[in-house]
Amino acid sequence: MSTRDRILSAYEELLINEGPRGATMDAVVALAGVSKGGLLYHFKNKEALAAALITRLQELAAEDIRTMAADPEGPSRYLVRESVYVGSALDRALIGVVRLAQASDAEASAVLERIHRDWMDLVLAEVGSPAIARAIVLLGDGLYYNEGLPGGWPREKSSSTAESVAELLEVVEVLKAHAASLQRSR
Repeated sequence: MSTRDRILSAYEELLINEGPRGATMDAVVALAGVSKGGLLYHFKNKEALAAALITRLQELAAEDIRTMAADPEGPSRYLVRESVYVGSALDRALIGVVRLAQASDAEASAVLERIHRDWMDLVLAEVGSPAIARAIVLLGDGLYYNEGLPGGWPREKSSSTAESVAELLEVVEVLKAHAASLQRSR
């Protein structure tokens, strides 16, 4: 990993665990194991770090959108299936940028909105119904949100995350069938 990437990953880590207030330049230096001069060589200030993290998220999200669009099971199933936090580079960048948005970073908020719109547009193109597309996106959002909470979402103690996701994918199929029925009746 390059020094620049190590610094950016340290900033991301601090945002996730400490929030924007804890992601100071000194904290980034300490976590990345670089000198202050090394940090400033790559990023002149916190705004530059934030901009670089937002760019990282945009690149990772663009790849995810391409993968989602090409998924043989369709965008709806992909979105729900992949809405389990696994600590991937996309997950980490997303949470870091969410933390920036929570601290009123307008660019972070705008990027998150665009990414969400892209997910929604793919699902809508597949199912044709705005209400059903929104329900599927919210299903994925809820799964992602609840997976990040201690204890996860309510489920049978004996069932695994994979089993729970499989059950939710059945719900996606019901919603898609309902959307198709609505299209035929018009």
